[in-house]
Amino acid sequence: MADLEGKVAVVLGASASKGTGWAVAEALAAAGARVVVGARSLEPLETLADRIGGTAVRCDVSSEQDVAAAARTAIDSYGRLDIAVNAAGLAGQGLIDEADDDDLRKAIANNYFANVYFVKHMARAIGTDGSITIISSLSTTNPMIPFFSYACAKAATDCLVRYAAMEYGPRGIRVNSILPGPIQSDMTAAIYAQPGYVEALEREIPLRRIGFPQDFADAVLWLAGGAYVTGLNLPVCGGIQLTRFPYQDELPGMKPIVTLHEQGGEH
Repeated sequence: MADLEGKVAVVLGASASKGTGWAVAEALAAAGARVVVGARSLEPLETLADRIGGTAVRCDVSSEQDVAAAARTAIDSYGRLDIAVNAAGLAGQGLIDEADDDDLRKAIANNYFANVYFVKHMARAIGTDGSITIISSLSTTNPMIPFFSYACAKAATDCLVRYAAMEYGPRGIRVNSILPGPIQSDMTAAIYAQPGYVEALEREIPLRRIGFPQDFADAVLWLAGGAYVTGLNLPVCGGIQLTRFPYQDELPGMKPIVTLHEQGGEH
C-alpha cells in the first residue's frame, strides 16, 4: 500500500457506501491521507467523513464554483492539497437516433466540463507536485450500446487528461484517468439485476469476474504514488479491453433503463 502519511486528498462523487468514490476515500485515508469528500448528497458524506476522520463538503461537479470551493476546503481545513480524485459523473442509456439536446448537454456538462473544472481548480490548489485522477470509462474505447453520449463525453475527458499531463507536468502534477470495466456497485445494481446480464459480461472478461470498487481504489492508490506516471488512460477491467462488451441482443431480458448517477454515489 502507498504511504500517504501527511498528504491531503479531495475525492468527489463519494456519497454511495458501495460506490467507487467511497472506496477510494476509505483507501486514501487508510494509507494515511487526510481526505475531503464531496458530492451533491451531504448526509451520506458526513457519515463517510466521520468514518475516516475527514471533511465533507456539498459539491455539484457541474458547477465550477462548487468544484473550486471543494479545492479551497482542502486548503482551509488542512493547509495543502496533494491528491485529487473525481469519481463523479452522469450516465443515461440511449441510442444516437434517440438523442436530444437536453441529454447531450447533460452528458457533456457532467462528464466533460465538470472534469475541466476539476483539473483546473485542483491543479491550482495543488500548486506543485501532486496527483489528479479522473474515473472515466472503458466505454470510451470499447463501445457499449446504448451509452453513447456518456462514452463520448468521457472520451473527451481522456483527451483532456493527456493535454493536462503536458500542461501541468513541468509543475510535477501528474494527471491520469482510470477506465473501469464492469463494476458491482450501487450504481450498477439495477442494470446487473437484469436476467443474464452479469453472466454475459463475465463470459467476455478474461479474469471471469465483475470488478468491485476496491479494485479501482487500488488503482487510484497506485497512481497517487506513481511519481513517473502521467497522461495515462488506465484500463482497470479484468482484461475485457482485449475482447468486447456484449451486444444488446446477447443480454436476454435486458430492459431499457435511464440512470442519473455519480459513479461514486447519487447526485
